[in-house]
Amino acid sequence: MLTTGKTLRVHSASPSAGRSSSSVSSSVASHIIREDDGTSTGVWAPFVLKSAFQPIFAFEAGKLSVVAFEGLLRPFRDGEPLPTLTFLNSIPVAERLIVDNLSHTLHLLNAARFLPADAAIFINFDPSVFIDPAVAEATIRDMRLTLSETGIGPHRIVCEVTERETTSQEALFALVASLRASGLRIAVDDYGADDSDMNRIRDLHPDIVKFDARWIKRLMDSGPGYALLTTMVSTFAEQGIRTVFEGIEENWQLELAEKSGAAMVQGFLLARPELAPTSFLANDLPVPPERHPYHAPAFGEPAVSRAVGELRHTKAFGRRSQPL
Repeated sequence: MLTTGKTLRVHSASPSAGRSSSSVSSSVASHIIREDDGTSTGVWAPFVLKSAFQPIFAFEAGKLSVVAFEGLLRPFRDGEPLPTLTFLNSIPVAERLIVDNLSHTLHLLNAARFLPADAAIFINFDPSVFIDPAVAEATIRDMRLTLSETGIGPHRIVCEVTERETTSQEALFALVASLRASGLRIAVDDYGADDSDMNRIRDLHPDIVKFDARWIKRLMDSGPGYALLTTMVSTFAEQGIRTVFEGIEENWQLELAEKSGAAMVQGFLLARPELAPTSFLANDLPVPPERHPYHAPAFGEPAVSRAVGELRHTKAFGRRSQPL
């Protein structure tokens, strides 16, 4: 089902609006090319689609260790990188489901070859494309086939969804139920952005909640905001939900994330995304920067001066973590 060859052959393959969900699997395969270096590349004329992976770190015994990677879609046109949102916004509504599934498949194929075999893999799902439960079932069926082909255990997959931006809450709940029934874990992404709702979090019963980067930064700017952030982390922990702080770019943010009780962190300070083929194998995992002790702010005080504890990140190589 996969095309091989040194030359990337861009197929003019725009699926018709009337294509049924049962044909998604074959449609996705027709858009994938296996390169000589082992990477799987997507083709959606005139775009070339590649997988990038960004490490996610966990706090363990006072240290940070890589426990997972998030798959990120990177589109190119005429050899030049293109903003992901620009590409996605150019896709007609009728074709978005296939593009979403193509993205999942690319990430899984590349993860199987270029990531540590025990690392969790975070995959993004676009809730807006799941207009009815049948679509969700077809998507899960396709993903199970890919997992079987790659040898990746379902327990390693964390499916990221937002609790908003969907035309049907019923379809979203059906998607989450199907994912969980297949042994996949659920993460709610971008919590804190726009109209996030704690009640919907309870309804979705996620394993993980990823906090919106801009929201985190805003709350960390003041003592009251930081107190609220810490309370949110504690509330989720009491429900058995682990938390991820995204967008960690400065050392002071990392210190506050740890003190808040967040389980995991992700951001440029720790490691930037890498296009497949990645260097994230065995003894080539990134190690976060050295951290200095930092005291969290009292209620009503500013969070921290940006000058305190800032470090420039340099890539190093280090130890593996226990699986997530």
